[in-house]
Amino acid sequence: MKRLTFVGLLVLCTLSASPFTLAQDWAKATLEKSPRHREWVTVKHGDRSVETLLVYPEGKNKTPVVVVIHEIFGMTDWVEDLADQVAAAGYITVAPDLLSGLGPNGGRSSSFPEGKTMEAVSHLNADQITADLNAVADYALKLPASSGKLFVAGFCWGGSQSFRFATNRADLAAAFVFYGGPPDKDAMAHIKAPVYGFYGGNDARIGATIPDTITAMKAARRTYEPVTYEGAGHGFMRAGEAPDASDANKKARTDAWDRWKSLLSK
Repeated sequence: MKRLTFVGLLVLCTLSASPFTLAQDWAKATLEKSPRHREWVTVKHGDRSVETLLVYPEGKNKTPVVVVIHEIFGMTDWVEDLADQVAAAGYITVAPDLLSGLGPNGGRSSSFPEGKTMEAVSHLNADQITADLNAVADYALKLPASSGKLFVAGFCWGGSQSFRFATNRADLAAAFVFYGGPPDKDAMAHIKAPVYGFYGGNDARIGATIPDTITAMKAARRTYEPVTYEGAGHGFMRAGEAPDASDANKKARTDAWDRWKSLLSK
């Protein structure tokens, strides 16, 4: 992605943040009640070690894998809770902390001073992101409980990365882009999987990219199905769960979650 896109996402995501964005005690409290098995695993590739949250669904059958890409805020309590919710829907979920090894004293997102993860995420190298995601996906697909089917989903900055990952990963079953921007038009021809977009009606910056993305994806003969949730703002999947959620964000979150689960089950 171009530098301008990273900066724009940094500004937009910062403006959409609330006092609950980083603390997210409500998400942590929900997660602590989960009956599902979750653990942190270290996925290694080259000289990189990517700390990754792994959550298993409860069931007796092998299941698809969903890679969840965090927001520009890094690995937060909400991302961990979301990964658990995806597992509750019946999928092995892996959520890599893409700031692994890059924090103070070689730590990850949780080691950064408050508010500093945004700048660090915005400066991540695109090739490193792709390599991290590929390694995590490969790791998860080799798990005995995996069915071998792979999805990716991302949010805000992670939504853009989900779209971009689809240009680099041929075996994806689908990519889910939550209020993220598109990759370069020239890269869209490399996409094999259908791409499903989830956007807020009150998110003009990202919403303005949708018409050109539709045109470019059609020109590349690729599947792209965007849905805009009127009245919802940027980050509505997180904001719609927060204690101070607006009615529009709550509804958008519910409707988007229902759509996402329906698409995953196809």
